[in-house]
Amino acid sequence: MNFKKKGLFALAIIIGLTQFSCNKKFNQLQKKGTLEEKYAAAIKYYEDADYYKAGLIFEEITPLLKGDSTAEKAQFYNAYCNYYQGMYQMSSYAFKNFYATYNNSPFAEEAFYMYAYSMFKDSPPSNLDQTNTLTAIDALQTFINTYPDSKYAEKCNKDLNDLRNRLEKKAYEKAKLYYKTRQPSYGGLANYKATVVSVGNFLKDFPDSKYREELQYIQVIAQQELADVSLFTKQKERYNEAITLYEKFIDKYPKSKYLKDLEKVHARAMKGLEEVDKTEKAIEQAKIAAEKEKS
Repeated sequence: MNFKKKGLFALAIIIGLTQFSCNKKFNQLQKKGTLEEKYAAAIKYYEDADYYKAGLIFEEITPLLKGDSTAEKAQFYNAYCNYYQGMYQMSSYAFKNFYATYNNSPFAEEAFYMYAYSMFKDSPPSNLDQTNTLTAIDALQTFINTYPDSKYAEKCNKDLNDLRNRLEKKAYEKAKLYYKTRQPSYGGLANYKATVVSVGNFLKDFPDSKYREELQYIQVIAQQELADVSLFTKQKERYNEAITLYEKFIDKYPKSKYLKDLEKVHARAMKGLEEVDKTEKAIEQAKIAAEKEKS
């Protein structure tokens, strides 16, 4: 074994022995330490960024520290132990509970912010369920409303924009998925209408979205195709709606790259409407003829 390997081997032994000694000391503290000793050790572990051990001790002793400043500090630090370990649901709960218990504390504003920020950190990417995102938005907005002049307000507004962008992208992807899976077969029949409705909801929720033009384009197509596959009794109304959506689109985007395609869609809607009118007239004439024969 060369000198370098011997040195590394010796270092590994020293680290192992040190960890063993530290763990033995920690286990003895948990079993035999007094409340005061555990509190002091938890603070030291926290200051040394050993959030796992600090959190274990804080979790144990916090219920026993009722009625003094140590209980307040222990609960606050314990919330941060969860946060620094990436357990954001736990930290959001702990910070929220701290604020509810010590709302007059000098740490109260920071705890409220960290509750909201933990929710932000726990919010998933746009392709996943966005329930937690909605909760995080509510928490951040409530913080801003409660502490409008807070030093954290600017960061909250930035995070709010981030979360709203996730919701916007999720809604966009949902509408596009309905559009991509539309088809006359039974499995995709409902997706014509789902495309139209989801785009309509998107436009209400995100009026200034960068996806607005593209989604309005697919909404016109989906509405025209919906009319094509509809029962005769619903076709006239749905063709007229497709024409109305087309007119709104060209008013909004007179130079859109989608105009050429939509002109064809509009022509198909107009032709479909003409066919419906012809059929209605033929039905009416047949009824008149039948009445005449009876008389």
